[in-house]
Amino acid sequence: MNETKIGNYRWVICALLFFATTINYLDRQVIALLKPTLEAQFHWTEKDYGYIVVAFQAAYAIGMVIAGAFIDKIGTKLGYTVSIIVWSVSAMLHAVVKSTFGFGIARAALGLGEAGNFPTAIRSVAEWFPKKERAFATGIFNSGANIGAVLAPIMIPLILGLYGWQMAFLITGAIGFIWLIFWIVLYEIPSRHKKIKTAEYDYIHSDINSAAETANQDKSVKWVKLLRIRQTWSFVFGKFLTDPIWWFFLLWLPGYFASTFALDLKKPSLPLVIVYTATTIGSIGGGYLSSWFIKRGWPVFKARKISMLIFAFCIVPIVTAQFATNIWQAVALISLAAAGHQAWSATIFTTASDMFPKKAVSSVVGLGGMAGAVGGMIFPLFVGFILDKYKEAGNITIGYNIIFCICGGAYLLAWLVMHFFTPKMKQVELS
Repeated sequence: MNETKIGNYRWVICALLFFATTINYLDRQVIALLKPTLEAQFHWTEKDYGYIVVAFQAAYAIGMVIAGAFIDKIGTKLGYTVSIIVWSVSAMLHAVVKSTFGFGIARAALGLGEAGNFPTAIRSVAEWFPKKERAFATGIFNSGANIGAVLAPIMIPLILGLYGWQMAFLITGAIGFIWLIFWIVLYEIPSRHKKIKTAEYDYIHSDINSAAETANQDKSVKWVKLLRIRQTWSFVFGKFLTDPIWWFFLLWLPGYFASTFALDLKKPSLPLVIVYTATTIGSIGGGYLSSWFIKRGWPVFKARKISMLIFAFCIVPIVTAQFATNIWQAVALISLAAAGHQAWSATIFTTASDMFPKKAVSSVVGLGGMAGAVGGMIFPLFVGFILDKYKEAGNITIGYNIIFCICGGAYLLAWLVMHFFTPKMKQVELS
């Protein structure tokens, strides 16, 4: 069917989700780029920084469960509104804290607010896109995570140099309120939206059982019930084993390049821009791949699973980063792995909307996000311990090499665990 005849308002919604995710990751990335400055001012060790990361992760884990159920209950429009207000205010509060403990509190508040982003965005995609377009739409909005990470190494050093570290938190935090205006004006679910064409509405709901889902999408499902379903555990373990790797890429890569290759983080950092630009390609390309398989006649679940296996293999070469003799070899290997992660991320999120009806998607994503955050809470403690140990021994690079080896195998393990729980990834029927 011709796109012009169908209408394309759903892509306006996708753009809103993209910009929200960009802001989400811009706000959380600020502290990683200010790490050397804050370490000097507050006398942090690697363990201190690890504890601050854990404060965010713990709150993010709790927030994921709360946000998933909360959004399934109150809907996507109000859910996103509450979420971005909380995280934007929390991001700005970093500018006024005076201690390491204060940063921990501010990061925890940020984690609670930011937890609402993905449960809301994935449910919005399920509401606005048919299954054959969901992975591509998810890949597009998920690439906002990478754009945020690309913008941060450019913006933050400039703001730091001109105005100081406090303004870096204030300026980035305030951007969320600009986005909120567009969200309130432009968003509503398809059945209530005045600008959507009938042809586009019918196209969005062209999947089997979509009409029944739409009729019941305001009826939420208790997450305790979801824990009895194998498909839930497939998603949960997939997130638990792989999310911590992305947190490492996001929060420790600047420090890795600074300590191993003497990268000056007080200046715009081309290596970091290249790494996070590659993740944008991975997110969009990864979302497109399974959609392309489906258009060629593959069953939905086979397309998702084969795509994820390909992405898992893309991350394995990072184990050879320890042999890199210059920064650009390391950038190439890490870029491939980070792109592989984002391709994996776009696809695994889509499996939740494939396997569960719309009324349960936010809750399932919340449970998986909580598991990923718990993994991301444990992994930074290990990273901090390893890096401090080898820093004291005078060779922190060995510590990073150990961590890269763990990163290289995590996704294949996650794929095998997911295959064990859902060999055929059947769709769940909820009464």
